[in-house]
Amino acid sequence: MITLETHYRKLENMYHFGPINQELYKGVQLTVSHERAEITQPIESKFFHAGQSLHGSVYFKLLDDAAYFAVQSSILDAFIYTTTFNIQLLRPVKTGTIKAIGTVTFKSKNLFIADAVLYDDKNREVARGSGNFMKSQLELNESLGYI
Repeated sequence: MITLETHYRKLENMYHFGPINQELYKGVQLTVSHERAEITQPIESKFFHAGQSLHGSVYFKLLDDAAYFAVQSSILDAFIYTTTFNIQLLRPVKTGTIKAIGTVTFKSKNLFIADAVLYDDKNREVARGSGNFMKSQLELNESLGYI
């Protein structure tokens, strides 16, 4: 039987194994613990829209990823999917490092809900989100980078 600490480290490896993180988000860091995930990402101009601040897609990705891994931390056998995710953009970000913290707020047999908050490097809340997640038929294994 796998320990929870080993599971968390394997989830972190799986996150970095994802092609999007290898190509676009090279500076991203994930830390997983019990029903919690924290992601940090240095801001780069490649993430900006024409208004010279962080594009909403980056807010979305980090919030969804933090909530996702908070839920996945408590599921050892199957890959989960995001089924819905809603965000609120609260303020623009132009410099520094952002941090998303996701936490599980509800669990049942087939439905999991998690919230995430995104902070700038002055610890101001810049966005928040909430999502629903469900287990898939896909087993967590090495082919997903779960190593």
